Amino acid sequence: MPRLGAKYQIEIDITSKPKNDYQTDEYFELELPVAPAVMVGDEIVVEGADVSEHEVEVCICRLLGLPEPEPPKKGILRRLLKTD
Repeated sequence: MPRLGAKYQIEIDITSKPKNDYQTDEYFELELPVAPAVMVGDEIVVEGADVSEHEVEVCICRLLGLPEPEPPKKGILRRLLKTD
């Protein structure tokens, strides 16, 4: 996430608490998504699961009114070398 914050000049807030803190009545009253979750602006990108960096980047671009990035290429060599 910090890499995307630097790329798009946006603020990234990361909140991490013990699991029990997310299961209180006070937390549910905040009407926030179930942790783990990712939100971009008011949009819940995912809750209760993992999400790819590409999916988050698409949501950031949508929020900023920028063209969406191309999906990452998935060739076997690219996956082995972990390059973009």
